[in-house]
Amino acid sequence: MGFAHHGAGAAHATPWWDESVIIWVNGPFGAGKTTLVEELRERLPGALVLDPEELGSVVREVVPPPPSGDFQDLPVWRDLVLAAIASIRRHHEGTLLVPMTLVVPAYLEEIVGGAVAAGEPVHHVWLDVPAEVLRQRIQTQVLVDEPGHNARIAAWRTAQIERCLTARAHLPAGTIVLDGTQPVARVATALLREVDLAKRE
Repeated sequence: MGFAHHGAGAAHATPWWDESVIIWVNGPFGAGKTTLVEELRERLPGALVLDPEELGSVVREVVPPPPSGDFQDLPVWRDLVLAAIASIRRHHEGTLLVPMTLVVPAYLEEIVGGAVAAGEPVHHVWLDVPAEVLRQRIQTQVLVDEPGHNARIAAWRTAQIERCLTARAHLPAGTIVLDGTQPVARVATALLREVDLAKRE
């Protein structure tokens, strides 16, 4: 996949955003993907956010679940994500921010690689966070108001930690790897610097 290359330095911290790109923020559950995207949206006027998790909620209401229970295993979800990216890019300008854990190499190739093959400028980002930090974050996050449901979500997310960390060793070439334990403002600045460098190559 032709992802942006991970640069090694920067001339300035605030890049001049002269074109729209897709920034896919990947990483384990609890790595801070949504928080980073919110920070990026504040910094990038006109930026749009596509959360494939919401498409997963739609798919769950329409088709039977896969044996695994993970909607990412449904081809219809993967098709919809890629189609949504294409449609948004066709009808709207501005940077598209996509926060989503996607660690199955074949799915990453199908969706992100598919966007790249269609000619889209995609920058794939991985937030690197140790297992112990992920566990602590997941246990303290409140994602839904109902305590029992929140506990089930936390248990599932915690169970995915090792699988996600194993995927770290198989990231596509050109992935921008960032330290997700740093303050979000610092992570956002580092990411924008890396994307700016990649655009100049």
